[in-house]
Amino acid sequence: DIIPQPLLDQYLSMTDPARAQTVDTEIAKHCAYSLPGVALTLGRQNWHCLKDTYETLASDVQWKVRRTLAFSIHELAVILGDQLTAADLVPIFNGFLKDLDEVRIGVLKHLYDFLKLLHADKRREYLYQLQEFVVTDNSRNWRFRYELAEQLILILELYNPNDVYDYLRHIALTLCSDKVSEVRWISFKLVVAILQKFYANNANALGLNFINELVVRFRHSSKWVGRQAFAFICQVG
Repeated sequence: DIIPQPLLDQYLSMTDPARAQTVDTEIAKHCAYSLPGVALTLGRQNWHCLKDTYETLASDVQWKVRRTLAFSIHELAVILGDQLTAADLVPIFNGFLKDLDEVRIGVLKHLYDFLKLLHADKRREYLYQLQEFVVTDNSRNWRFRYELAEQLILILELYNPNDVYDYLRHIALTLCSDKVSEVRWISFKLVVAILQKFYANNANALGLNFINELVVRFRHSSKWVGRQAFAFICQVG
């Protein structure tokens, strides 16, 4: 009743490999690009019409198709709601996390937007995987690490101080020693945001431990760039 059946059938057939060979090699990418709009029009109650098509696109051999979906999966999660997201999108999301950097960046750019839609217990599972974003296919891809630091600043609000101390603190310290100055700069802001998180939640002991760690690692560093980092952290704070 929402979309004429022949039109919907025509859209769903865009994932047919034969069409890519005879009609347009980019047809699957166009299908992936418009999928959130189709899902919004159909509504979450009709998601079953699109589910198989979405899973087919998510495993497409062309990384551009998977990248398109990775950039919009957070929007689809809003449309579908938490139950369908947990059941049908989380497995796809997990696959994108292990994909090429060109695909992973789509997930990374909206990591906060996706994680905040998950239940706390499901969200906590990703604490172990955030460390994996530090490693990229190409170490010269510094914008990837910059984006990670930016997202972590937002993500801090989703976790309690103990989880931040146990998992996110290590990532922040690693990024503070990055070879690229832009990454270090945004990471200094992340470190200060972590300290603010501790003290805003009365986790003073964690805050003091982290400050002592910063002093040992940077203030007393044998390299001038480490001591400079400590000065910049103080300046940002």
